[in-house]
Amino acid sequence: MRFRWGWIEPVMPVPYVPTLGPVLRDDPLPDLFEAVVETAGTGRFLPYDKDRRWSDAKAERVLVDAIEHEERRTLLPTLLERGPGTVKVHVYGAGPDDLAAGADMARKLAVVHGAGRARVVSFVGPDHPAPSGSTRVQLKDFADGPGMEADARVLEYKQLDDPERFGVFADLMTADGFAFLYEQMRAGTVDPVLTVLDGGCVAGAIGPMETMADPTGQARLLPQYFGVLPHCRGFGYGRSLWRAAMHWGYHHGAAYQLLQTEVGGASDGLCASEGLTSLGFVNQRDAYLP
Repeated sequence: MRFRWGWIEPVMPVPYVPTLGPVLRDDPLPDLFEAVVETAGTGRFLPYDKDRRWSDAKAERVLVDAIEHEERRTLLPTLLERGPGTVKVHVYGAGPDDLAAGADMARKLAVVHGAGRARVVSFVGPDHPAPSGSTRVQLKDFADGPGMEADARVLEYKQLDDPERFGVFADLMTADGFAFLYEQMRAGTVDPVLTVLDGGCVAGAIGPMETMADPTGQARLLPQYFGVLPHCRGFGYGRSLWRAAMHWGYHHGAAYQLLQTEVGGASDGLCASEGLTSLGFVNQRDAYLP
């Protein structure tokens, strides 16, 4: 399928590619849209797909035959073939009926593909109010350096006197993905994870630390799992971990990092205070099945 880029670009307030996520505005967006369509259903990863870290096969694919592409509105559905299955319809359009059309498509496709969830993904530019429950796309540009040094001492996981301490932290932070990350760490399949201690216990962590070439060949720092134990918050541990991670990225040749933060959450405020640039908002909401 060939896209008419003049139809999509005017209604794309956030540079976001289905199955890939946020990208830079200067990336070859038309080529990226064509690429995710061409690889749909093959299970192959594109060489710049950040999800390559976690699996041997791509679990989300574009439902090519269901794409609706017209002037001022493109509805681009994907199917995540993991768990109960999730259909997402990415809505590129600003018309009053576009979200409703996306929700209707998501519900119908979920039934067709036996998916347990149907969702609509929409986008709002950085100069507009953030929709409730949305995530903010943040850009850290390393052109001006890594930023300030960490205040607290930050250690790599392998530098801990007793690495098993991380297992206690991971169990307490299962909801934030750290139990899964700890499995990967023990299997030796991920790069460094940075930690901060409180009273000899792991209080917070960020990782894995890894760079990957983007579609233009620039090295980017990939998003990390990032969290601090609830009773250890408010002491600057999160900020120290963040700053240490940015120094790691800078010294390992990253040109930038893109990430998504929950609007109003702790990471969102931290990123704003550390000078990251907001590229806009991504809003996902359920299109409830009948």
